[in-house]
Formats: sequence, C-alpha cells, structure tokens
Amino acid sequence: MNDTTRSLTAAHAEVKAEITRTDTKTGLLLAFVGAVLACAWTVARDLPLTLPAYVAGGLGMVLLVVAAGLLLRSTRPNLRGRHGFPLWATLTAEEITEAVVTDLAADIAGLSRLAVAKFTCLRRAVDLTMTGGALLIVAALLTADGAA
Repeated sequence: MNDTTRSLTAAHAEVKAEITRTDTKTGLLLAFVGAVLACAWTVARDLPLTLPAYVAGGLGMVLLVVAAGLLLRSTRPNLRGRHGFPLWATLTAEEITEAVVTDLAADIAGLSRLAVAKFTCLRRAVDLTMTGGALLIVAALLTADGAA
C-alpha cells in the first residue's frame, strides 16, 4: 500500500467516523427535544396561562418541533446517493472491489458532502432547540409572575 492509498484510506475512515459522531449527537438531541416537548406539553396543559405565556410557549414549542424535523431530516437515509450502500446494492462482488479501489477519492468527497449536510442540520437544530428552550423558560416565568 503506497502513501497515497494510505492517506485516502485514513481520510475515508475519518469522514465515516465524523458521520457516526454526528448521527450519535443527532439521536441524543432528538431524544432530548422529544422529552422537552412532552414535559412542556404536560405542564402547560394543567396551568392557567396568560396570553404572553401562550405566545412565548407556543413559539418555543414550534421551534422545538422544527428542530425535531431538522434532526429527522439529517438521519433520513439517502438512497439516491452515487456512493456507498445504494451503489453497492446494484453491483456484483467483483464490481464492488473495482469500484472501491478506483473510486475511493470520489467516495470520500461524497461522504464529506453528506457529513457537512448532516452537521449543518444538527447545528441548526441545536440553535432552534436553545431558542425554543429559552422561550419556554420565558413562558414559565410569565406564568409564575402571573400566578403571583
């Protein structure tokens, strides 16, 4: 194995590891967002809310739902991709070997684009989750202030 092949193999492994890390973070954040939505709905359902609390809480819930949608989009399988599983499912064993040997750089490029798309969705979802959570806190404070 020459230096170029070794470098390509290392880059390929690094990109695949980054996709795995992003998918793990996405799964954890999706579970967190689901739990926050469930808790906020349960608590808000039983409290008398003022109009400002309804508005802030409603916006917070909407942002959390949008964040969950982004997270689900980032984990959605891409079956139209040129590289990886969809391509391999259409090839014979010999064609897979030839494609992997001759197309490693193209696979790294394709996987890198996939990793960036997943990371971008994750980053946007984190921003929306933080904003939605802040709005839920504002709604809780408005409700506590209105009850006092």
